[in-house]
Amino acid sequence: MPAKSKAQQKAAGAALSAKRGDTKVKDLQGASKGMYKSMSENELEDIAETKRKGLPDKKSDN
Repeated sequence: MPAKSKAQQKAAGAALSAKRGDTKVKDLQGASKGMYKSMSENELEDIAETKRKGLPDKKSDN
């Protein structure tokens, strides 16, 4: 499942880093903390590896 925005891709990267032990879980905030708790490492990889070119900064509400 590819990321729908740059913000989502960035949050998934932060959560993946914590899952792998590269960063501390206590340093996660907001969406990345929720992603860490609810998603597997493979799911986070799928979102984090999405190319950023062409993605909106934030997902629109529509």
